[in-house]
Amino acid sequence: MMQLPDIATHFEPDSQSPLKWVGMEKIALPMQVRCDQTSVNINTLMDVFVSLDTGAKGIHMSRLYLLANEALVGTELTFAQLDKVLKEIVASQQGLSQSAKLVLKFELPLNRPALKSSYSGYNAYPIELHCEHLAGKTHCKLISTITYSSTCPCSAALSRQLLSDTVEQQFAEQDNIDKAQLLAWLKGPQGSVATPHSQRSFAYIEADLAGGHLPDLAHWLALFEETLATPVQTAVKREDEQAFAALNAKNLMFCEDAARRIKATLESISEITDYQFKVEHQESLHAHNAVVYDRKS
Repeated sequence: MMQLPDIATHFEPDSQSPLKWVGMEKIALPMQVRCDQTSVNINTLMDVFVSLDTGAKGIHMSRLYLLANEALVGTELTFAQLDKVLKEIVASQQGLSQSAKLVLKFELPLNRPALKSSYSGYNAYPIELHCEHLAGKTHCKLISTITYSSTCPCSAALSRQLLSDTVEQQFAEQDNIDKAQLLAWLKGPQGSVATPHSQRSFAYIEADLAGGHLPDLAHWLALFEETLATPVQTAVKREDEQAFAALNAKNLMFCEDAARRIKATLESISEITDYQFKVEHQESLHAHNAVVYDRKS
């Protein structure tokens, strides 16, 4: 077979400086992830990189694709598997690289039951997994997004005050209000004097994981949905919508309140070595968002 030229080894590089990461992005990769003892199929976009040492013109890029494709397609996403692939990727470069990085991005489809009715539906949760093999050790970071509803405590208090004032005016000439009359008034359109503003809100959570540990993603997501208490819904009938409104009333939240809930949950997880997060309330009152950033350090 005719010997083909290898530019990476037969030509001098323009510069002798090393490069941090060289590789490819957005490689399609079907995989599986275990959630609640069940394997879930996911369509992953993978980024794969290696470092480039001083004096080398370029990496063996095709080896990254072929190795990751062979090792990961159709397999279950585990720390052991990722650690093995990262080590093999470094070895495939034959001394040109000392480090490797994988970034896996996908949406995890999970079935969520309605709050009251017998219906259910799927939510798609954006997930990113960043894994680096540095100095002989593999480190992983999990990035997840939780979407929830937040109702403003200040707006709720103002709405209650306005309702109270309106009831006072409506029944000003009566020393004793008839219960049936009051209930009828409240159930009518005039009973909606004011409503507190709510908004779709987002928690973007980045957690550095202890070596050898990848959490069950279904449990991970459910933990933060329970922390915030008002996750967005899928299938909704009238009884579900009413239950959701009641949940929001029980969990009035400024962005600071949501952030403190998330922080307390993150601090309680021993497998997390470091974290940072952003809370974003996309307000219906303002044209701007209310935001909190925080981190462990």
